[in-house]
Amino acid sequence: MVGFALSRPRELEPLNALRHPIRGNGNGWFVWRGPEIPREDDQFFTALHVEHLDEYAPELEPYLALPPGWGVVLAPDYEDVWYDGTLLDV
Repeated sequence: MVGFALSRPRELEPLNALRHPIRGNGNGWFVWRGPEIPREDDQFFTALHVEHLDEYAPELEPYLALPPGWGVVLAPDYEDVWYDGTLLDV
């Protein structure tokens, strides 16, 4: 399961993804489109099965094997992939 912001439209850019440590049946990925995550919205992310990501964010598929601690930002003609150890802090 991934945390996915289904409330954001598919055409909104960029696509953002952060991988936190794996917990329970979640694989640690949190994915959203557009600007920052609204801190006051506890319901921003919805649990989504990984196999449904191809419907909502097919461009993320090549990055899903990255281990926890990695982040991705994708937009047309733009790709940023980085490691951030603070994502591992629980």
